[in-house]
Amino acid sequence: MPDGNAKEVEVSLLPGFAAIAADEWDACACPEAATGRPFDPFTTHRFLMALERSGSVGPQTGWDPRPLAVRAEGRTVAVAPLFVKSHSQGEYIFDHAWADALERAGGRYYPKFQIAVPFTPATGRRFLTAPGWETTGRAALIEGAVQIASEAKISSLHATFCTKEEAAAAEAMGLLHRVTQQYHWENRGYGDFADFLANLSSRKRKTIRKERQVAQAFGGTIRRLTGDDIRAEHWDAFWTFYQDTGRRKWGRPYLTRAFFDEVHATMRDDVLLILAERDGRPVAGALNFIGRDTLYGRYWGAVEDHPCLHFECCYYQAIDFAIEGDMTRVEAGAQGEHKLARGYLPEQVHSVHWIAEPAFRAAVARYLWSERDAIGQEIEVLTGYGPFRKGS
Repeated sequence: MPDGNAKEVEVSLLPGFAAIAADEWDACACPEAATGRPFDPFTTHRFLMALERSGSVGPQTGWDPRPLAVRAEGRTVAVAPLFVKSHSQGEYIFDHAWADALERAGGRYYPKFQIAVPFTPATGRRFLTAPGWETTGRAALIEGAVQIASEAKISSLHATFCTKEEAAAAEAMGLLHRVTQQYHWENRGYGDFADFLANLSSRKRKTIRKERQVAQAFGGTIRRLTGDDIRAEHWDAFWTFYQDTGRRKWGRPYLTRAFFDEVHATMRDDVLLILAERDGRPVAGALNFIGRDTLYGRYWGAVEDHPCLHFECCYYQAIDFAIEGDMTRVEAGAQGEHKLARGYLPEQVHSVHWIAEPAFRAAVARYLWSERDAIGQEIEVLTGYGPFRKGS
């Protein structure tokens, strides 16, 4: 039955992603996959189950999976990847200051509800609905999550890296809308990497050419692997890279080794693994996930330090792959102003938030208004510093 005609919906929290069948979840998360790749590989059942089965999420990690499901007319019509969080790690839209402020005032911020893909700063739908249920299903998910949080005396509900459309709909329902930014590369119809370079200023074009020359002279070869070309030894090498980066950036890696085995078993066709090999041994690598029209850069690591190899594996090889595949964009993950000089421009990122305590909610709302203005100005300034020729 289409939007607006459902007589009754039932909203519930499930004990985990294993509690719902893959086809039932994916009918809401990625109905477009019936005719090709899903737009967003991260909300597919197989990705979320890889996290759950591998122990990368679970009560012991502070990411307790409790997916939200809406049923109507005897079937599931909407779902959301909801987690009960006991901390604010691995989210990339930071609310640590909010937690500190509430707890200094005598409140309790944790546990909180988080609708998100863990450890994945990539924009995509968070309120996942079957076709024809976009309005009713999304409203039921938002209202249901808020009601459950309120009844359980949960401090707050957060849906991060949602779409702009979802943010507007949630804001109209009373949630707070937050705008932050990250760097994306856009394909402007380039035929090859040289076409992309032709749009840059002369100085930036020369810099990128030089960086690619330096990187590719590191003494080995750079390979792109996907699907069945990826083997167990490649994951062993990448696990070493990932552990090193994780320890330096976060103190400990978020993902377990078993997660990469799960990805290999169920998602290797959704993966682009870029490996730099020297003397027959991988020495650096970058892991990407492939969407229908977007390439998502996720992790990088190395056991040897070579100039510009990070830029080549993470940014330039990704651009090459996107152009060759006629993809529209590359999302290179969170943070990093160094991406600007390499053609990745700042873009708005959206999230929505419900806070139970009225006075604290009002304070956060005031902060978000000023933050949004500052982010807008920052994006305007940073875009002006981008590498593209004026008017291109």
